[in-house]
Amino acid sequence: MAETLPIRETAQGSAHARHGSNIGQPVTRRDGELKVTGAARYAADHRPPGLAYAAMAVSTVARGRVAGLDVAAAKAHPGVIEVMTPANRPALAQDPDAKHHPFMFRMDLLQNDRVRYANQPIAVVIAETLEAATEGAALLAPRYEAEAPAATLADGEVFVPRAVGVGSPADLAVGDVEAGIAGAVHRVMATYDTPAQYHNAMEPHAIVAEWTGDGLSIDTPSQGLAMARGRIAGLFGLKPEAVAIRSPFLGGGFGSKGMLSGPQVLGILAARLVGRPVKLVLSRAQMYGPVGHRAPTRQTLRLGADGEGRLTAVHHHTRTASSRFDDFFEAASDVSHTVYASPAIRTSYDAVRLDTGTPLFMRAPGEAPGSIALESAIDEMAAACGMDPLAYRLLNYAETEPMSGKPFSSKALRACYEEGARRFGWEGRPLAPRTMRDEQGLLVGWGVGTATFPALMFEAQARAVIRRDGRGIVETGAHDMGQGAWTAFAQIAADSLGLDIDAVDFRAGHSDLPDAGIAGGSAHTATAGMAIHHAGAAVIARLAELAMGDERSPLFGAGNAGVVARGGRLLRRDDETRGETFSAILDRAGLAEVEGKGSSSDGGPAAGDYAKHAHGAVFAEVKVDPDLGQVRATRLVGAFAAGRIVNPHLVRSQYLGGMIWGVSFALHEKAVVDPRTGRVLNADLGEYHVPVNADVPSLEAILVAEEDPHVNALGIKGVGEIGVTGSAGAVANAVWHATGVRVRQFPIPIEALIV
Repeated sequence: MAETLPIRETAQGSAHARHGSNIGQPVTRRDGELKVTGAARYAADHRPPGLAYAAMAVSTVARGRVAGLDVAAAKAHPGVIEVMTPANRPALAQDPDAKHHPFMFRMDLLQNDRVRYANQPIAVVIAETLEAATEGAALLAPRYEAEAPAATLADGEVFVPRAVGVGSPADLAVGDVEAGIAGAVHRVMATYDTPAQYHNAMEPHAIVAEWTGDGLSIDTPSQGLAMARGRIAGLFGLKPEAVAIRSPFLGGGFGSKGMLSGPQVLGILAARLVGRPVKLVLSRAQMYGPVGHRAPTRQTLRLGADGEGRLTAVHHHTRTASSRFDDFFEAASDVSHTVYASPAIRTSYDAVRLDTGTPLFMRAPGEAPGSIALESAIDEMAAACGMDPLAYRLLNYAETEPMSGKPFSSKALRACYEEGARRFGWEGRPLAPRTMRDEQGLLVGWGVGTATFPALMFEAQARAVIRRDGRGIVETGAHDMGQGAWTAFAQIAADSLGLDIDAVDFRAGHSDLPDAGIAGGSAHTATAGMAIHHAGAAVIARLAELAMGDERSPLFGAGNAGVVARGGRLLRRDDETRGETFSAILDRAGLAEVEGKGSSSDGGPAAGDYAKHAHGAVFAEVKVDPDLGQVRATRLVGAFAAGRIVNPHLVRSQYLGGMIWGVSFALHEKAVVDPRTGRVLNADLGEYHVPVNADVPSLEAILVAEEDPHVNALGIKGVGEIGVTGSAGAVANAVWHATGVRVRQFPIPIEALIV
């Protein structure tokens, strides 16, 4: 069954809901109480009768083959039920290395003895307890025929990929870049390195799988229920409707749970092998391999500017990496298509193949690494021109999208710069670096970065019902990763039905519900929200048809004037004293309920007419110990414009989370890969550094008002990823302003700042 959560409201949100729009109100998270009390059930919390536990054995080499496993020792361990290897793995209906479309990524499902990366699953042990399964996996004591791996961007043959990101060209240009650079008065050429990063959501990938006759029942965290269902059905030769996936809550995803992963399928295979329900949960260390990551990049930017500082050319080149066996290429250069005005822009790519798990989408894919390089280079050009970094950005402000020439659907970036700078106190910033110190003698620096992220829309469906008792039901297979989707969608649903929010039952988190698309690309609220909006409109239209065609209704004959739904009533648009309740309309028609369906694409604006982006500006203060090089981000102020805001509480939370991730990108986060073995050396949360509270003592997120009549009917843009994009560059630029040292390697190492 789909989950239905109780509505929880602030007094402010509840009062307003009874007299106007629910959208725009700071309604408290409707799942908050469940989470803080432990009542919210995540995938691994489920324990069906007869449950067995599975543990993966993973490769400790990055390239080669498994020469032997001590299966007998593992099976002899008390509590071990079975060991699944390539020799006895149940058959699949599809080859896991086959690709039926570009975004069906290859999986390692024990199809042979080859090792393609470190931490690749090589066997699965199923036991009566987790402890027995884990100990059995250790007893397998694998032997390898190892080969030398390619582990870094310096390894392997360089080639140009056919496409990057979600299908963008690997080389794209407008204007004459070489002429623009040759004729420039000021030039910057710099190379920036970003490392591999791993998602590290609090909830690891997990699955509880149970075969029920010809069907399959699954609990697993998913950012894309319909896609996961289709992939599972194809692999096992099932009809999609035979696969039921429950995923009401995710403990974070950041893109890693957008695509079905190999370990989840191994859990299903293990359940089939032993004929019992099986739970498989990845350990933290096992998250570094088979479930995606952000690829490393080496980005070279060449900028030219005239005597006044206006850009004459931008060339943004990225070298990145994918696995040897699949294709995903981080589209870092593409951020330069949209931000700064220049008559000539070129973005280009090349890549190498490494012995690694396939990189995949990770929060702000492309834009996150691309923006820290672009924002650093823009700061370098501002310094070369002797200009204040904010003034330089305003001088090169793009009134239309630079690469395409399209008008923006809306763009309140100037207001973001102005409000952010005012709240931060930017006006007092000295131009020269290494000129500010605090009372303890620490170097102080201020930096700015421009934030941007595309306003995407995917396909989604929803179903809405109004019952005779006056309550509404809205259903869509939506996903809540902690961003507050349950709450935001309930607000949209209530407005679409003209009901108080506590009169709406919102159902989501199950694959049997209408396809809500994918919770990714900062598009879920806009995408599934538009489907909900249109489904509600369809229900209201049906009610209006019943009432306006019934001579007994006070709304009879109101067709020309039209009606409006509010507070569980239909009212004449030209005379709101005339109307009646939904219940009265249905009762008189002898109907228990009316239903409507909606799609995210119903009646939407032409997608290609405008460039659609959210924008923002982030201002950062850092303090640096001049003797030790230790950096602290002491203050961040971000101002963001993202169209219509559904819930300011949730949006502010998303902005703050993105800004913290930007600090992490600039100062903390890096997967350290051993070039000899291809293994990640810091595959845990002790040595893979992410910020804690002490690392980010002061954060402020400003919601800048913006109306966008073109992006979609509700005017909603995404907010989940934009906060990363300006923040990392702002911190990096603040470090330069504090120290006078321009570091182009991220995260910024302490040793580079000791001068």
